[in-house]
Amino acid sequence: MSDPAAPREPDPPDPGDDPVDGVVAPELAAELPGLRLRVTTVDGAAGRTPRALRQRLEDVSNRFRGANAIALRTRPVPRAYRVFFRQVGLDPDVDRTPVEQVAVERLVHGELYTGDRVSDALILAVMETGVPVVAFDDATLAGEVILRAAGPGEQLPAGAYAHDVPRGRLVLADDRGPVAILFGRVSDRHAAERGCSRVRLVAVQVPGVPSAHVDEALWLAAGALAQDGA
Repeated sequence: MSDPAAPREPDPPDPGDDPVDGVVAPELAAELPGLRLRVTTVDGAAGRTPRALRQRLEDVSNRFRGANAIALRTRPVPRAYRVFFRQVGLDPDVDRTPVEQVAVERLVHGELYTGDRVSDALILAVMETGVPVVAFDDATLAGEVILRAAGPGEQLPAGAYAHDVPRGRLVLADDRGPVAILFGRVSDRHAAERGCSRVRLVAVQVPGVPSAHVDEALWLAAGALAQDGA
């Protein structure tokens, strides 16, 4: 994993639209200054992970040893997400931040590669930058994705929480309602899976995380989804 403590110039944009600001509910933005949503879309195929992406994941995995896992939560970007978890009522020692969850899975399984192209693209992005990215099938979304609190009686269309999104829990939602629990499950109906031809990538920038890291995470994920290769 790249060290977020040492900001760097982002890699040149990979195929995909340039990242733009998404929508954060006004009351949430007022309560948590510095909270932003960044969004990009890419024409890319889901399915099996191509060889080039697998090789990149192997390189990242080989660089990530036990010492890196121990030091992970002390680095500025992962630490910022831990602080944010506590601000929104989540315990990062119980519900791990995305980068810590991927790191634990790397130590348990011995590798980062899963074989699923979308999952592996998101893993590459979070391990290299510390910034989690969410992928949606663009064709299933109605309008813009907004970061907001869930209202009473709201549900995910399918998957975990389908019958109960706790009121006040932060969600990503389109014009019809929630499509993902923030830092949690994506609705099965909206997930970028096989047959998806255009992917919308969303990253949540929390206070203390540089914009360059967020856009780099989106570019990495977009490039991994757009690249050719078997």
